[in-house]
Amino acid sequence: MPLATTGRITLGCTATAGRCALFLINAFRHCTSGGSLRPRILRALHESGVRCVPVILIVAIFTGMVLGLQGHYVLSRFGASGLLGTLVSLSLCRELAPVLAALMIAGQAGSSIAAELGMQRSTEQIDALDLIGIRPEGFLAGQRLFAALLTYPILTAAFVLVGTYGGYLAGCVLLPVPAPEFWSAVHEAIRPRDVAECLIKSLAFGLLCTTIACYSGFHAHLSGLSGARAVSLGTVRAVVASSIAVLATDYLITSLLV
Repeated sequence: MPLATTGRITLGCTATAGRCALFLINAFRHCTSGGSLRPRILRALHESGVRCVPVILIVAIFTGMVLGLQGHYVLSRFGASGLLGTLVSLSLCRELAPVLAALMIAGQAGSSIAAELGMQRSTEQIDALDLIGIRPEGFLAGQRLFAALLTYPILTAAFVLVGTYGGYLAGCVLLPVPAPEFWSAVHEAIRPRDVAECLIKSLAFGLLCTTIACYSGFHAHLSGLSGARAVSLGTVRAVVASSIAVLATDYLITSLLV
């Protein structure tokens, strides 16, 4: 790749990241613009929290069961099947639960947010808010960011609990690992530092995914397209960019906290 092309792509990515950061700041600064924040937060909690519960629980139970099966297969080769609870609980708490929960929420709630805001931009509703003196960033994105700070940690905690139970089903019900041994290993493995890392990741992923989804829908018109095509492109970009951001941020946080 020519140096000029590399520089152009780097500058473009940096500029987009800067605009996203300014969008995030303005959303928090003007979150009370347009009236009471409480009903909008409740709607956002239902949108990005309650609606995502079924997919989180389904993915969590099967993730835990796969971990239980694969973990038992690997550990039994070294005569350490008693550590299955440690493997399942630490893998979920430190890595899999925050990452997979964020990806699932971004795929469901994030795409919905981007599509809704993209349609509002396409039908000039956002311009109308600006004309009547309501800051659209705060009115449309502020409550969703506050909701993300609540829903992502809660759904991640649910993912850990349900996934650990899935590991128990696979290891102790389907396979011959003693249940007391499994739960004792889980209890001894999880420490406050692991829980703190899980919560930090879930908060960071919540802010990232929600900001990217809101920004993509809010600026769908900048793609050069219009109407349904602009909305669809903004939605796809939101999900793809959120997924990449989650994985990259996961590596950065893990490298800092290890």
